Amino acid sequence: MKITKTTKLAAAAIAFAGLLFTNTTTKAQSTGHDSQAWRFGIGVEPGLPVGNMRDFSHFALGGTARLQKDLNGSVSVMLTSGYTNYFARNYDLPGGGKTNLNDYGIVPVKAGVKAFFAPHAYVSGEVGAGFETNDNAYNGYDKGTKLILSPGIGYAMSGSGLDIGVRYDNYSGANSPNYGQVALRVAYGFKL
Repeated sequence: MKITKTTKLAAAAIAFAGLLFTNTTTKAQSTGHDSQAWRFGIGVEPGLPVGNMRDFSHFALGGTARLQKDLNGSVSVMLTSGYTNYFARNYDLPGGGKTNLNDYGIVPVKAGVKAFFAPHAYVSGEVGAGFETNDNAYNGYDKGTKLILSPGIGYAMSGSGLDIGVRYDNYSGANSPNYGQVALRVAYGFKL
């Protein structure tokens, strides 16, 4: 069964709505988050490419900026952007020689929800667009825009501003390969 772009968007919208309207019993005091606070965070994101990208790269490194609005003590909305670089790997070509490929980059722009299910522990879901910064030279596709779906889990330490999370990014688009990464995000955030 082939999953279409429309099906993925519908699933993402349902997941987003479910997270947004989930009635959690965790209170503001137990999460350490102030109701209605604005936060800004800067993160470093090492990642392991998966899918078709694994043939091209074995390591990714990104940096992100995130604006977060706490809706109540247990739910926040987020807007995240930054840059992720997939480092090209060299490998032997049939008949001799090595590849000489350029690194590949993408600029994600995502909106999402963070829901705390225990003190400081959260699940998150983001959806957005990824803008490729160069052609996919390794497979002959021109640069384009990818749909990004990013579920994750993490731990936010309110006193220190440290936020550590793990997520899966799925990049998909028409007329080009689908791929993803498993990424660790280590971020420092502060109230605005």
